Amino acid sequence: MSTDMSTTADTTSPVISLADVTKRFGETTALDGVSLEVARGEMVVLLGLSGSGKSTLLRHLNALEQPTSGDVNVLGDQVSRLRGRPLRRLRSRVGFIFQQFELVPSLTVLENVLTGALATIRGPRLGLFGYSKARKLEALGHLDRVGLLDRAYQRADTLSGGQQQRVAIARALMQRPDILLADEPVASLDPESSEQVMRLIREIAAADGLTVVCSLHQVDLAISWADRIVGLRHGAVVLDTPVEGLTKAEVMEIYGRVATSTAELEAVQNELLAAEAAR
Repeated sequence: MSTDMSTTADTTSPVISLADVTKRFGETTALDGVSLEVARGEMVVLLGLSGSGKSTLLRHLNALEQPTSGDVNVLGDQVSRLRGRPLRRLRSRVGFIFQQFELVPSLTVLENVLTGALATIRGPRLGLFGYSKARKLEALGHLDRVGLLDRAYQRADTLSGGQQQRVAIARALMQRPDILLADEPVASLDPESSEQVMRLIREIAAADGLTVVCSLHQVDLAISWADRIVGLRHGAVVLDTPVEGLTKAEVMEIYGRVATSTAELEAVQNELLAAEAAR
């Protein structure tokens, strides 16, 4: 691993397991025979171009998608078999951070964080009054962890993009999750904010023993913050390796050519998107 932080992953007990998972949307194959295991406490980054299957894979881990064939096992449960309360219980243990933050703009930062605890609320929710004092203190504690305690009563839409993503992280922590999924969490952010958000995810995961599966397209960030990189191309796994000792050139084989910088990677992606648009 290329950072000073370390995890205590139990490599003998995977908390996520995919066995020959294929997902089709009509004539399109989004996942093609994916087999993958993730150990407790591990931070895995999914790398690949747009359309490579990263988001689809993540959505299978909390049953937002069901496989066309194959098995998905998360925290000891075969996900496709879960319904009702068992499914809600699994989803409460799997936090999700989205690319576009998914905050409620008109609510305060504190109220947005508290929505992460909705699964525990009984009866009507009346703003801040619907949450116990203990829950409010917990939410404030998470805001303190992400460096936004002083913004607790500010409207969410007054924050910068990086600040909003930190609020989204605090909201996910309110679920008290075992697993944290992040779908391109820094795609909308500038480089400095991207580094801050990835550092925060890494630090919290290490401190809390969380398992993290995060999709990215920035090679530099993946090498800096992951324990392991899983490369996807056309829905299939084409690389699965620990980060330690990995070179950027090796990672770039995912994309079918060698690049030496994130700028070159983005140029490759733009070329592919332009070609698709011209068809």
